[in-house]
Amino acid sequence: MRLSRILLFLGCAAAAAAQQQQRDLKIEKIGNEPTQPKPVTIPRSYAVVIGISRYQKLPENLQLQFAERDAQSIYTILISPEGGNFKAENVHVLAGAKATLADLRREIDTWLPSVARDDDRVLIYFAGHGFVYQGKGYLAPYDIDRDKIAATGYPMDELGAVIGGKIRAKSKILLTDSCHSGAITPDDSQNLNTTLSSLQKSLFSLTASRDRERSFESPDLEGGHGVFTYYLVKGLEGAADTSGDGIVSADELAEYVHTQVREATKGQQNPTSERGSFDPEMLLSYVPANARPAAPPAPKFGTFVFEVNTDGIEVFVDGKSVGVLAKGKPFSVPGLPPGEHSVKGVKMGYEPDGPRQETVYPGQDTAVSIKILIPRRRGKAVLDLLDKGLEYYQKGFEQNYKKAAEYFEKALSADPTYSQAAFYLGLTYNALYDEAKAEQYYKQAIAIDPDYLEAHANYAGMLLDIGNVDEAIRQVNVVLQRKADHATALTMLAQAYRLKELYPQSIDFARKAIALTPANAEPHLWLADSLRLSGKYADARSEYDRYLALSNFDSKLAGQLNYYVLGFLAGFGKKKRAAQQDIWKDLRSLAWFGVCDSERRLKNFDLAIDGCQRSLTYDPKDPYAHYALGLSFMHRGAESGSLADLTAAQKHLQAMLDINPDMAEAQFARQNLANLQKALQAQ
Repeated sequence: MRLSRILLFLGCAAAAAAQQQQRDLKIEKIGNEPTQPKPVTIPRSYAVVIGISRYQKLPENLQLQFAERDAQSIYTILISPEGGNFKAENVHVLAGAKATLADLRREIDTWLPSVARDDDRVLIYFAGHGFVYQGKGYLAPYDIDRDKIAATGYPMDELGAVIGGKIRAKSKILLTDSCHSGAITPDDSQNLNTTLSSLQKSLFSLTASRDRERSFESPDLEGGHGVFTYYLVKGLEGAADTSGDGIVSADELAEYVHTQVREATKGQQNPTSERGSFDPEMLLSYVPANARPAAPPAPKFGTFVFEVNTDGIEVFVDGKSVGVLAKGKPFSVPGLPPGEHSVKGVKMGYEPDGPRQETVYPGQDTAVSIKILIPRRRGKAVLDLLDKGLEYYQKGFEQNYKKAAEYFEKALSADPTYSQAAFYLGLTYNALYDEAKAEQYYKQAIAIDPDYLEAHANYAGMLLDIGNVDEAIRQVNVVLQRKADHATALTMLAQAYRLKELYPQSIDFARKAIALTPANAEPHLWLADSLRLSGKYADARSEYDRYLALSNFDSKLAGQLNYYVLGFLAGFGKKKRAAQQDIWKDLRSLAWFGVCDSERRLKNFDLAIDGCQRSLTYDPKDPYAHYALGLSFMHRGAESGSLADLTAAQKHLQAMLDINPDMAEAQFARQNLANLQKALQAQ
């Protein structure tokens, strides 16, 4: 049976750092026997992820540090195949100023009920403040006014009505992490939101704290997180899976988070759960790598405290990145089961420290020193091989890419730690449409240098090119978690959300990329296209013009460009030839088509015809350009009575059918052709 869930996280962390201490966990289940992995069915899933750090109308002492960072962590674990297994397009993210009361109501009250069905899983995550006013609880949207809480807050009564009456999910989970989250737990405050405790469907309620307790933030938790959300994410990543079956259940998550948060805050914050109204085996996340025939872990967890000898060292524990560390700042990784764990420190251009085994002891902090000392040195012969390969790669065209691959492979064979050689092999095989080899070498470059951001970014570009948008978004998130202002990653998110038809998100990320690199053509293209598909044709036209101006160079130079974004819009096919020049031509073709379509919808048919004709000079066999051109000629001919226009319309509509008779628009093309034929015969 498919399970359906609603996760509601309310993250408010008061700006107070929580000190880490020894663990004294009580999560063992007496009498548990080793379990065998069991088949798991992941339901169709939807989520709303909300994070607000800076509030529009709250005083400085009530502003938060890490709420939006928490939301990003939740988003990442939700779309991970080793976690929530959500499709990226089904996770709507509201951050900062985009999380107003109207935005919350649009997403929670309207969108979720419109898409969720009885067997679906629905998740709501809120990282921000929560308030209690006149005995009622409220989520605090970005535009809350403390003098008008009832009018500007999102009432928990309203949330209860939506969960209970509008969202048709089978199982429901309420997780709250806010300064007054305990005040909205039915057990702790019976006068508040009684609708939540009287819901007819299964409800799992886990709050970050009891009534009158605060929820804490800590800068010491992997760069800064709310304590509750930090352990929530760790639990969903698999740390809470005490049975070892790969499934994190409601009971397991509640026990893990409660104990970890309580110990981390020295008893100042005590997560609570509403028991008796939910299935304790409710599936919250699935981590296949955890599925093993093993006994439950020991009852006490421990902590690694890392110190590094230089800035910018990324540390991995058991193959998973825990953060990028700075010299002189101890870095705690709590909640680790006792026993040996693999640790590794990496910094690009240096030999790594590790992997090596370090031991976690129950209930203790273990100091681990990571030292990066030895720069990687390349022999002149190896460097010459890479340079020779780059010389051929920059020329473009298939024969040169094949020659470049030979040199890059020789360089990597001579030095298996040469991540740049692996990276350029990924680029080269991607240009040659050998995606299997491209993926192999991109992954190899990342394995050699996990902080190789350009390798992550280009790998994401290839994934977009082949239609694996969800994995591309995950790779981009890796980049943005390390460098939030990485313009290329933001550009690819703009493209990815365009492909997912999530146009507001695409517009937002494109504008962020443009603000960072206004002279880069690429984000203007995705901004233009998302504006056009949102019905903003005049605005789209100006952005298409900007893209065309910025990319208007001698096409012979295109082969020297390092294009990260290689994917194409749905319905327009993928790259057709193995050369960077052709990528440039295809993107120019797309831009001119956008000009054509925008002007056609604005009824400027002369400009539309010019745009489509220019598009076809780059790609004469683009069926969409022929179709739009045919429609533009048809409309202009209908207005002017021009036989030449009607004949041209007939020609291009027929060309569209000759190229691709199975397109969805083909039926309209045939109808228009029949009408044109009658009109021409009549004249």
